[in-house]
Amino acid sequence: MKNSKKEGVDRLRSTTAFVVVALAFMVNMMGTTLPTTIYRSYQLQYNLTSTTITELYAFGAVGVLGALVVAGNWSDQLGRRPMLLVGLYIAAASAVAFLFSHSLFGLMLGRLLSGISTGIFTGTATAALIEFAPPAWLRQAAFVATASNMLGMGLGSILSGMLVEVLPWPMRLPYAVHLLLVCAAIPAVWRLPETARPFVRTKLRLQPISLPREVRGAFVPAAMAAGAGFVVVGFFAAVAPRLIWSVLGYRSGITVGAIIFLLFLSSAFGQRVQTKIPAPRRQPAGCGGLIAGLSCIALCVPEGSLDVLLIATVLAGMGQGISFRAGLGDITAKSPANRRAEVTSSFFVALYVAISVPVIGIGFAVQLAGIQRATILFAGLTIAPVLVALYLILRRDDRMIGETGAVKADSTGRRNTFDRGGVYGTTSGVDV
Repeated sequence: MKNSKKEGVDRLRSTTAFVVVALAFMVNMMGTTLPTTIYRSYQLQYNLTSTTITELYAFGAVGVLGALVVAGNWSDQLGRRPMLLVGLYIAAASAVAFLFSHSLFGLMLGRLLSGISTGIFTGTATAALIEFAPPAWLRQAAFVATASNMLGMGLGSILSGMLVEVLPWPMRLPYAVHLLLVCAAIPAVWRLPETARPFVRTKLRLQPISLPREVRGAFVPAAMAAGAGFVVVGFFAAVAPRLIWSVLGYRSGITVGAIIFLLFLSSAFGQRVQTKIPAPRRQPAGCGGLIAGLSCIALCVPEGSLDVLLIATVLAGMGQGISFRAGLGDITAKSPANRRAEVTSSFFVALYVAISVPVIGIGFAVQLAGIQRATILFAGLTIAPVLVALYLILRRDDRMIGETGAVKADSTGRRNTFDRGGVYGTTSGVDV
């Protein structure tokens, strides 16, 4: 009887810890998209160009890349809870930097700190969610992690849009609210039990970035397709607000925030439904969604139609979600067990380069050619690598079918997820 009661208490603690980490994950990720609906105010206040705005956006990706490479595996040695707290402390510092910023330098510092917080939190929170997951939820733990990530970013944009539109102090209030949410999350995370076993003698090192030979054939098309999806995310977060304001004529912060939220909601939905698609068809389906969504983005410019942009948002968001999760599952399935953290670190480095560098190019294009031509150019240039990735994926699958008579189960049928350690990897029995 006592054992049964103790098991019930432990299960309740595990469930509570799981929910706390998921909510803290969303709160942390909200900070990455809070500036989305405020960029116009920054442009007017500080007389910034479109290129400067996209460079400001890219500073966040620089912070993520630095944190992934430097601290991607530190939670294995220092523990999950300490690294989650570090991520929240840096998120709070980012909110303070934005809150008291009076110059472009302050904005860039806020974006950089936000990116560092994201890079630390993403891998650590994902591992913690898998380790805290009650047995009945274990199969869905990886999805909860990616959904918390995407929904957090979506909630950040719609929260800032509502605050900017309805209340005063548009360049301050969203960060004050976010700071309060982060401060509320800190004591909740502080009370969490530790799931990792910190090393007695720590030896902190950079996360290796490399590609074993056996995974290179899967890595290139997966990174191209998922990278294109992240370029779309960058476009919506940094450039789409201007398209909505100047071309479509909608100046409401709520409208802008809702459209960005719709993108991330569609991404989370795409990640969910991709498990219902036959494994060999997941990446092609994601590519198809991206191509259709990008085509609608280009079409919304001459049409001047918000409805077309909404269709584009849903299609591109679902395509991004499917491509991202299916590509990650494919490369982790093919990676050697002892090198999955390295491979997935390389994958995320490629994605965050994609979310930053091309967006800066779009900023230059907007400044030189205008938002309309730049949007059409963006759509056409982003479709190109998706088509190449689709061709490589289909050719690879056809070759495998020709060699074996069927696509190997190990390449497409294994259940994959994020690793309990490092940044990302695989744990048996949990679906990606």
